[in-house]
Amino acid sequence: MRFDYAIVGGGPAGYSAGLHLAKNGFSVVLFEKDKIGGTCLNRGCIPTKSMLHSSEIYRNILDTKNLGLDIEIKSFDFSKVIEKRNLTVEKIRKSLELAIKNSGIVIVNQEAEILDSQKIKSGDEIYEANEIIIATGSKPREIKGLEFDHNFILSSDDILELNKLPKSILIIGSGAIGIEWARIFSNFGSEVYIVELAEHLIPLADIEVSKRVERIFKQNKIKFYLKDSIKEIKDKNVTLNSGEILKPEIILSATGRIPNSIEASNLKIIGDANGEVMLAHYAIYQGLNVNNNINLDKKLVPSIIYGEPEIAWFGLREQDCDENCKKTLLPITAL
Repeated sequence: MRFDYAIVGGGPAGYSAGLHLAKNGFSVVLFEKDKIGGTCLNRGCIPTKSMLHSSEIYRNILDTKNLGLDIEIKSFDFSKVIEKRNLTVEKIRKSLELAIKNSGIVIVNQEAEILDSQKIKSGDEIYEANEIIIATGSKPREIKGLEFDHNFILSSDDILELNKLPKSILIIGSGAIGIEWARIFSNFGSEVYIVELAEHLIPLADIEVSKRVERIFKQNKIKFYLKDSIKEIKDKNVTLNSGEILKPEIILSATGRIPNSIEASNLKIIGDANGEVMLAHYAIYQGLNVNNNINLDKKLVPSIIYGEPEIAWFGLREQDCDENCKKTLLPITAL
């Protein structure tokens, strides 16, 4: 079987590239050994936003007395939150799969082995293509000494397998993943600790944003330890380098992601797999321009952290600016 394009990986970069190419009249075969939608749909953006939404509604109901409303929560069933999340993911995935099939793309739900620059083996079949595109995504980064045991020390994939709400959780890292999960668990009433090696939370953000989030987290009783790291874990007792001893029920290691490695010399690599900017919207943009050779300005790619308040930024941070920059503030209350 011969195609114009063969795409390995069915995440945002892969399916966006496939849909774009098919729309422009090219024949496309898409290989995905797991589920269509990749990390974003199945283990990242979508499931976490569903849980974040549920947690915010729960938190807002608890706060309604400040609005003169007396609403009683008779029960709380965390399994229903999980059920709603899974239904949301499944609904979107089915719609995506249908859109891909209707576009004429051939989907192969098996692992792909690249034989050369124009041949792929999957199962017992050999597929030929004029061009092969690699979009194999990424996986959670593992820290030496904090290897995932999938029981006490969890990855961002593992955390979605929880079937009960933990009473306490220690989150390592305060990027988008760490901050959003801190918000989710805190909203649901879990005791949350964050350990961050940098001087402030969300080290990639503007310093003013970081400080504001720190104030909000203090108000919400989220405990965070800055310029700190884990020294030792013994019998689920976690000793920090600062000397603080924590006893969380579980640990979430949220220290970023690394590309899924694949032998792909001289092949086009897009999305998380190329290790440039590991964000779904960047991957989608790459996919939509996969055959246009457009250079993307990575400094202008927005970074986003969901929850309350919403956080987004692009370009230079305030701490990166010089005297030629002008600073303007617009308070949210002014809107």
